[in-house]
Amino acid sequence: MLDKSAQAGQHSYKERGDDLYETPACAVEALLRVENIPHFVWEPACGPGAIVKVLREHGHSVFGSDLNRYDNPTCYYERDFFYAPLPKHIGDIGAIVTNPPYQHAADFVRHALGFCPYVAMLLRLAFYESECRSDILDVHPPAKIHVFKKRLPMMHRAGWKGKKASSAIAFAWFVWDEFYKGKPTIIDRISWE
Repeated sequence: MLDKSAQAGQHSYKERGDDLYETPACAVEALLRVENIPHFVWEPACGPGAIVKVLREHGHSVFGSDLNRYDNPTCYYERDFFYAPLPKHIGDIGAIVTNPPYQHAADFVRHALGFCPYVAMLLRLAFYESECRSDILDVHPPAKIHVFKKRLPMMHRAGWKGKKASSAIAFAWFVWDEFYKGKPTIIDRISWE
């Protein structure tokens, strides 16, 4: 019998709570190997700071924020990405890099594209196949989609007490870059190992 205990698509939004699935460091490291991310980054769904930590370790200046409160004194909590402006001391943000809550992923992309020239989102590969996201994918197609060759280590939701299972979901980094002049979208395969 196939165990679906850890697949995000198998649980209701109520069961998922804050929809926090922390990004494995290896996924961010893989992105850094294939992308030249601008120095000043906003991570608007930072949770406890998994992406923030890796980017800072690589010399990026990162403003981490989240709607919910977690235990990381270097991030700003209770800040709504859609409504809370950046503090004036932050300066110009060159990139948004995040793993958004799945149920709000399309809204995160739409908002981010209107905010800065470079956006990288860790999304399910299935994000690419929906008619309801045509305003994003057809009108503002990503410059690149970096698909993981091998499934990422399982990202269990915060507080998960059930059985640990391997990931059954394919992920990719979707990258929108205002300065990318190539057409069509480049789709490649990357490794997190």
